[in-house]
Amino acid sequence: MSVILHKTLSDNRGQLVAIEGGRDIPFHIKRAFYIYGVHKKVPRGNHAHYKTKQYMIAVNGSCKVTLDDGITKQTFDLDQPNKALFQDALVWGTMNYFSNDCVLMVLASENYDKFDYINDYQEFIKAANNG
Repeated sequence: MSVILHKTLSDNRGQLVAIEGGRDIPFHIKRAFYIYGVHKKVPRGNHAHYKTKQYMIAVNGSCKVTLDDGITKQTFDLDQPNKALFQDALVWGTMNYFSNDCVLMVLASENYDKFDYINDYQEFIKAANNG
């Protein structure tokens, strides 16, 4: 569980943040998706993955992400477009407190596979302790 601040290149044309899979992100990107239009009081996520690693960036607005590895639970503020959060496999993740303008981009190490999801917290604890 770690927050990464990426270098922002700025000039009179604006700002640019470049992120490369396998270099800036500790995996090659197989899937990208983004979440937006979420009501502030509605949580997203509430699951873990057996294999998938994720890299989250609030490219607009802000949200909070709570990561739980079965032992330690930490909440992170994603509130800058150059701030990213790495979520490893077998880590329970919950996103909430989305600002009205939040666009949360997620880069994933694996393609979508419904069998990779752990939606039951007790099942997650068992998997995390055996992993």
